[in-house]
Order: sequence, then structure tokens, then C-alpha cells
Amino acid sequence: MTGIRLRWRRPRGRHEQVAAANVAVAVATMLVKAGGAAWASVVRGWPVAVALAAAGLLGLCWRGLQRHHRQKEQAALAAALQIPLTQIDALNDQEFEFALRDLLVRDGWRARQVGQKGDQAADVIGQHTQRGRIVLQAKHTTVGGKVDSKVMYQVKGTAGPVHRADIAVVVTNGDFTRDAREWGERHQVHWVDRERLRQWADDGVPLHTLLNLPARRPRRSTVRRAA
Repeated sequence: MTGIRLRWRRPRGRHEQVAAANVAVAVATMLVKAGGAAWASVVRGWPVAVALAAAGLLGLCWRGLQRHHRQKEQAALAAALQIPLTQIDALNDQEFEFALRDLLVRDGWRARQVGQKGDQAADVIGQHTQRGRIVLQAKHTTVGGKVDSKVMYQVKGTAGPVHRADIAVVVTNGDFTRDAREWGERHQVHWVDRERLRQWADDGVPLHTLLNLPARRPRRSTVRRAA
């Protein structure tokens, strides 16, 4: 069965022409009225729309200014951070780890403290746009205490394979045995002893300057902001 095909034809006779004209006038009148109503709605509502847009823009600007102000305050506090060795000696193990995290943040790293049972020789992990990923193993000890080679072996074995670090560092407020220093130098495990810690924490020398860390392309990884 074929469908019925509708075709338009021109009006014939005076009556059809008058009827078509009336329909056209009615449609045109409806369109004009609809357009007028829409325009009137816009005219009546534009102050509200502008006010809402302005309020939203002001809110965004205010939040942006507050965030910028907080960032400036945090940067100023971090830049001024200095920790004397006497204060470091008085810290417990976890406080020492948080102090090292704060020093990394001061130097421009995004860092977090991760030390806990089963941390696989990583107490602080940091990320830097130019230096890459760093792992710090913190060894808080009594004054005169020494870190031996076994710690260096542990850090070397986990820094890259487990934590995907570009840089491995062992930090102590004491000292290192000669074997530990020499092994670290041969196998790219950096060490920060009491004297280097004093320069880093108290004198404000950045860690990358202290250890002569080269700029490099960081590995693709993310580190959450320090709490």
C-alpha cells in the first residue's frame, strides 16, 4: 500500500486567497506577540541575571584572593623555617620525620611524612618539578651516635624499586661510619650527617644545594600535599 503524498498548491479563487492571507496574518501576529513576550521577559529579568553573575564573579575573586593570601603566608613561614640542632636533638623519632618534611617543603618540594611500621626504608617522600622524586630515611639518634652501612643497603634496595625515587637520602642528627659514607658515595645514596643537617636546618641551605642534586625530568608520579 502506497502512502498518500501531500502537495502544496497555490490558493485558487478569491475566497481561498483571502483565507490564506488571514492565516498568514494570524501566524505573523502570534510570532510578534511571542517575540515581544520573550523580549519583555529578558528586559524584566536582566537586573537579576546581572546581579547573580556579579555575585558569582565576586565570590570567585574573593576565594582566589584568600587562597593566594594563604599561599603567601605559608610560603613566608616555610622560607623562614630554621631549626637549631639543639631543638632537633630534643625531638622524638616521628617529630624528626615531620621536621624533615617541613624542611623539604621550605626548599620547594611537595612532601609528606610516611614513616611507620613496614615503611620499607622511607620516612619522608617528596616531589620536585626540577629534581624529581626523593626518599628520606630519618635516623634520629643520641648525639655521637653513628649510622652504619646496613641502613644504606636497605635504602638502596627500596628507594628505586619500591618507592620509584630518583634520589635517596639518609638523614641523621648524629654521624655515619666511614664504611657507610663510602658505600653511599659509590651507590648514590646521599647522606646528611650532623654538620650537613645544621647547614640545612639552621643555616637555611637548600637540600639540593647541599647535596649538589642535578636538575632532572621527574618520573610520572603524584605526591599528596603535606598535611
